[in-house]
Amino acid sequence: MAIFLTKESKVLVQGMTGGEGMKHTRRMLAAGTDIVGGVNPRKAGRTVDFDDRVVPVFGSVSEGMAATGADVTVVFVPPPFAKAAVIEAADAGIGLAVVITEGIPVHDAVAFQAYARERGTRIVGPNCPGLISPGQSNAGIIPADIAAKPGRIGLVSKSGTLTYQLMYELRETGFSSAVGIGGDPVVGTTHIDCLAAFEDDPDTELIVLIGEIGGDAEERAAAYIAERVTKPVIGYIAGFTAPEGKTMGHAGAIVSGSSGTAEAKKKALEAVGVRVGSTPSETARLVLDRLAASRDVTHN
Repeated sequence: MAIFLTKESKVLVQGMTGGEGMKHTRRMLAAGTDIVGGVNPRKAGRTVDFDDRVVPVFGSVSEGMAATGADVTVVFVPPPFAKAAVIEAADAGIGLAVVITEGIPVHDAVAFQAYARERGTRIVGPNCPGLISPGQSNAGIIPADIAAKPGRIGLVSKSGTLTYQLMYELRETGFSSAVGIGGDPVVGTTHIDCLAAFEDDPDTELIVLIGEIGGDAEERAAAYIAERVTKPVIGYIAGFTAPEGKTMGHAGAIVSGSSGTAEAKKKALEAVGVRVGSTPSETARLVLDRLAASRDVTHN
């Protein structure tokens, strides 16, 4: 199986006719994503030819959903217009909105997250790489060629770059789904949401959790793991070498005193039985060792 995104998902792309939208729509189609339409009110009624797939352009998300049965939208709309785009999608009742756009003002993100939550629309992002269920569907900008093989690892990550690196390091083992949740101060889908979904997914055997300095999301995830997660979890925290008192990388990566440090997050995770790698490569080795140990126990 997979979480949030499967081969049955029908995907709209808001902003498909822009430069980034066109480029990544082509890549998503190549990965097998069922893209059923784009959304641009100024180009409604047109079609876009992507090699062997002609994709219609609709004037609104609701129009696209009515015509195609779409249940996912990927948002490539520029920051000033992203709030309106997400609210439009939520008003239409779409199940999942993957917001790739970076640079969205925090007050806009707070507003559309709350609005979408009230209407039952799951948000992944903003400022995220999206999610992929290898061999099934890819919604966002994750390069499909680094994770072409389906497998039994579930991955949730704040960092887009580390999502790619861990997927590459474990490409021969494969993934059920990988979700890049984004590192902004306000995101929709959280580590805990993904942990819960992977725990319920019968095809996910092990979960990889990637965090980074700033905030307390990883500490909250550790508490959830202790209470609710029975599957093995391997972790990695980016930012051990960050200088004290500096804001690093994502807007959410703000460290004050011991709060939000990589060491504090590592200790919280290790206290509930999560092995935490010191580098991405070591993290990948821990994953492989844990899977091998599980299979030895099963075979014995």
